[in-house]
Amino acid sequence: MKRVVIKVGSHVLTQDGAVAIDRLRALVEFLALLHSQKKEVILVSSGAVAAGYTKIKLNKSKIEEKQALAAIGQPFLLREYQKEFEKYNILTAQVLLTAKDFDSRSVTAHAKAAVEALLKYRVIPIVNENDVTATEELLFGDNDRLSAHVAYYFDADILAILSDIDAYYDDDPKLNCNAKPKRVVDKIDEKELKAKFNPNNEFATGGIVTKLQAAKFLLDRDKEMYLASGFDLKNAKSFLVDGLLEGGTLFTKKERV
Repeated sequence: MKRVVIKVGSHVLTQDGAVAIDRLRALVEFLALLHSQKKEVILVSSGAVAAGYTKIKLNKSKIEEKQALAAIGQPFLLREYQKEFEKYNILTAQVLLTAKDFDSRSVTAHAKAAVEALLKYRVIPIVNENDVTATEELLFGDNDRLSAHVAYYFDADILAILSDIDAYYDDDPKLNCNAKPKRVVDKIDEKELKAKFNPNNEFATGGIVTKLQAAKFLLDRDKEMYLASGFDLKNAKSFLVDGLLEGGTLFTKKERV
């Protein structure tokens, strides 16, 4: 794999009302490792609203105040990324997108051209949903589905979602201690896609359902997705660096040898 989209969620990036700097640093170290292997890395990062909330306690249930939190938090989060990536002499760039950007061929083409230019010069694009200006009907509503669109329309080989959910299980592991992770999945049951969203913290907007929707979107287009823990990057490193599927779940229609 040459071009990789990495998506990281709010629950990984924040803890106890603050940005989880240690986890952000571990993520950047991992992405720098991928970058050093000549992989083209695109990061889709949640956390702007949560980062904004660490600075001012607005009411995130109100759309205008949530947008204000995103406006406050996005540059703060980007600054933290830039500071960490500078340790590895890696330049980053901010790319803000909405669902509408993928509805127009010309807009999508312009966005892709900009990303291609960034990758050509070894810059890591940091993508987030443009919460500040998009109206509700133009939002993806979660970065799982945004990252799937980024992976497909920007010609990535694989999307890797790093989350508080470490794999796709055959049952809910919170309710069933005998639930087992599925290592490779080539199709997703429709009823799984229609279940109620179950985000695990107050700033998350998805849960397993939106991850499955992202996987289905990519499987239908012959693309791959990998789901693993964002708290412990051991399995993600094994798979994306060494090609060993030791943990997490790979969604693919390709035969593995």
